Amino acid sequence: AGASDYSGSRGSPTHHSGTGPGPVDYRCIRSSQVTSVSSFGPLSDQLSVRDIEATFTSMASHVNLRMSPETATPTQLTADVEQVFGAIAESCTRFDSTSALMRANANPLQWQHVGEPCFTAIVAAYDAYQDTGGRFDPRILRALRALGYDRSFAFDAAPTETPAATADPLPTSALLWEPRFDPELLMVQLGPDPIDLGGIGKGLALRNAADLLRAASPYFLLEAGGDCVVGGAGPLGDGWAIGVEDPSGGAVPVAVLTMTDQACATTSTRIRNWRAGGKQVHHIIDPRTGEPSDRGLVAVTVVGPDPATAEVWSKSLFLSGRDEIADAANAAGQHTLWITEDGMLEMTESMTAHVTWRAR
Repeated sequence: AGASDYSGSRGSPTHHSGTGPGPVDYRCIRSSQVTSVSSFGPLSDQLSVRDIEATFTSMASHVNLRMSPETATPTQLTADVEQVFGAIAESCTRFDSTSALMRANANPLQWQHVGEPCFTAIVAAYDAYQDTGGRFDPRILRALRALGYDRSFAFDAAPTETPAATADPLPTSALLWEPRFDPELLMVQLGPDPIDLGGIGKGLALRNAADLLRAASPYFLLEAGGDCVVGGAGPLGDGWAIGVEDPSGGAVPVAVLTMTDQACATTSTRIRNWRAGGKQVHHIIDPRTGEPSDRGLVAVTVVGPDPATAEVWSKSLFLSGRDEIADAANAAGQHTLWITEDGMLEMTESMTAHVTWRAR
């Protein structure tokens, strides 16, 4: 769901204004290319070449990790981070009928034992549902399936085409979501509607992995599919520079954020979109309509202390739409940046403190 697919570490505090940030001065690299700093020419002179780096794939995303060379037991730490992602992915995926989530979805009116990772994720999803006034609502699984999104798509490969929607849209927000929980037995009763945890699972994995990294590394950057969490002030001590990806697919980010001990999440229509029955659709389902949101926005980025919270609010605020997002973000106290369908970049006043360069 994230789309802030550039990440890196800042060098000297040189910033640009105007139509472009220059060839390397914005110090951002596309996440899918974070394998070796030395492969980026002049950029390698600005980053610590001694940093420990690792990459793996989880939750249909490239996961990239950069750690201080002073990190204790980096090999074991990397394995532990990958295990954190794997545990949540395995138990919370909707693409495996044997996962804990899908076993609960198969009989949502009955009590189901789901294990710790899935139990924690469902509780977090319910907390997010309450915190956002129901705007974040995971009961969208039927809507996604109706649009043909019933299997994992290779969105970065050929365009995906599915048959026309198999049923009329099913709004969920008219009925309160009232799941029940037994924390001692790790059992849940979801209620009448099956759920999708894709809107929070990655943020929870980033949160849990960051807890491990903070205890072992003076600084780190962990990025998964465009959402990221950073610890410390980076190799040069002046913060991490995080590029906000251009949702139209341009090579240069639309903005560069400076972050220290914070997280960033982007919800965008750029990657997870496909054609259903000849109609262009995307994965950001509005629970009020049961259909992909169509309210004038193409991307929303939120910065905050916690990656799961940032992921939840980036989606919830996306659903607010162009006319309401500013008021909604300010009311929620969220540092937010958004791109409209006509290419305008706008942000809350609180977000300006994080923006060190913008393209428009």
